Amino acid sequence: MSSTKPAWPPRKQPQAKLLLLWTLLLLGVVAALLKRWRLTVLGAAAVLLVPWMVVLDLTLPASTEVRNWSLAWTGLDVLMAVGCAATALLGLRDDPRVRLTASATAAVAVLDAWFDITTAQPGADLAQALACAVGEGALACVCVFLAVGDRRFRNRADFRRR
Repeated sequence: MSSTKPAWPPRKQPQAKLLLLWTLLLLGVVAALLKRWRLTVLGAAAVLLVPWMVVLDLTLPASTEVRNWSLAWTGLDVLMAVGCAATALLGLRDDPRVRLTASATAAVAVLDAWFDITTAQPGADLAQALACAVGEGALACVCVFLAVGDRRFRNRADFRRR
């Protein structure tokens, strides 16, 4: 009898590499499907919100008494001030996360302007709300520019990814 090694089973290393490649491929497919699924759910939520808005418009009372009114408004302004401070701090440090805080602060500024105008009484109260809305709109525009248009933050973010 000869003492040669059998040809079977083949080396395990190519099988391990093949298994790793198939696993990575499967993970990539799953990640792509999850991204598409999340976007589909987000789109469905947008569509489903339309009938909900109609229900709210038809059923909510025209006016109501609100508890903690001053706390709600003060909290919204505190949120906007914190957003401005965080955006300024991150922007001065050339931190690419400034785009996130700028986006959030722009949204808060627009919401503040919306609620200022829609809850104001006609007359001087509404005129004051409109004047404040101009300032909040300007703040939102600056924040949107920082979030989307300022190329130095985009380039720095690209540099950090490398």
